[in-house]
Amino acid sequence: MAMKVEVVSTETIKPSSPTPSHLRNFKLCLLDQLAPPFYLPVILFYSSPNDKVAPNSASVTGHLKTSLSQALSLFYPLGGRVKGDAAIDCNDEGALYLEAKAHFELSEVLSNPDINQLQQFLPFSSYRVAPNIEKQVIVGIQANFFDCGGIGIGICICHKIADAASVSAFLTAWSEIALNGIDGEASLITPFLKASELFQPKDINFQMPYGKGVISEEKLSTKMFRFDGESLARLKARFGSATPTRIEAVTALIWKSAVEVARKRPEWNEKYPPSSAATHVVNIRSRMRPQPLPENALGNLWQITVAPLVDANKGVELQEFAGILRKSIRAIDGEYLSVLQGERGLAKAYESLMAPLKLAASSAGKMELYGFSSWARFPFYEVDFGWGRPAWVCTPGYPIQNMVFLTGTRCGDGIEAWITLTEHDMIEFERDNELLQFVSPSP
Repeated sequence: MAMKVEVVSTETIKPSSPTPSHLRNFKLCLLDQLAPPFYLPVILFYSSPNDKVAPNSASVTGHLKTSLSQALSLFYPLGGRVKGDAAIDCNDEGALYLEAKAHFELSEVLSNPDINQLQQFLPFSSYRVAPNIEKQVIVGIQANFFDCGGIGIGICICHKIADAASVSAFLTAWSEIALNGIDGEASLITPFLKASELFQPKDINFQMPYGKGVISEEKLSTKMFRFDGESLARLKARFGSATPTRIEAVTALIWKSAVEVARKRPEWNEKYPPSSAATHVVNIRSRMRPQPLPENALGNLWQITVAPLVDANKGVELQEFAGILRKSIRAIDGEYLSVLQGERGLAKAYESLMAPLKLAASSAGKMELYGFSSWARFPFYEVDFGWGRPAWVCTPGYPIQNMVFLTGTRCGDGIEAWITLTEHDMIEFERDNELLQFVSPSP
């Protein structure tokens, strides 16, 4: 029996207080200007709060909408509309809010996560590029109520103003207001809204190649692989004195396994194996100097780093994958960010975004490029609207070939990897012996 989600109501939630006139024109920072016009999707699932008020009651729904309205006043750019390529009109037009009934049990989702089924818990497709972005909402939310009393909160926030850290900060603020009210706590959750002063917007007269060529013509398969704390400890032990982080260790393992799969394709052979590179999205907030930025700084405060595997003919060990990756990530340092903030900021940011494409072009089609984005350190599992911590948090991501999203787990020490490969590569990937030594069984 198919899992059916039925939308029962649609409305717009406006900020609880109007945005002052002097704040109406919110400048995007340089990095926002270069960000893709997609949406960042996150879904938080909550088990039935047996000792609370029935979660599908009018009071709970009303409380969600009231607290959302107050959160939009704090994060006032999110209640506006994108204006051109350098600003947001903070016109208080509000966020899209859908309420839906999930006519099945939450346990069916938790026991067998399916990327295609997860999409229906979101208010709209996260991978949509409208011809006129100025007409689109910046925030869309869908509150899903399960037959068992569980709740799923699906949220999409426009990537032109937010990255994953921003989504996390907004959800944290919204839940804090829902739990404790806005009075007296606002200073703790008020976002940092001055990224444009650090990375000043520029006159950009070129079109970024987002949305072109990223959707594979081949049939893709997206699956989730879970690594629990115990298996991650065993994996990290394989690196000896290198002591990688858990993100570096998992990235190296997935990258190595994917390369092994690619080398088995008929078009490659031992004499001409494909070369490879991995990109990783690096959160720059803590790397800013002399003063790190708070995690609730709103904007696209990230850079892409590229780790190339130089010698395609050589058998590469796991430690070498991690070493190449770590070196590339550490290159996003104070000196790099100083250039990014200066007169050459646009050239530096553009160079960062185009580096993977240039590397692939230089290989004349003989390179496999893998993209990684880690959300594992963001406190999504601390988002409590009054029903306790989420039972599960996920991001359906985007239908992009060779893309990997890393998220955390409820216990805090594991990682879940959502991996998208072509169907024939996924069949081989799932059989990789080294990978299977560390993948945890499904719950």
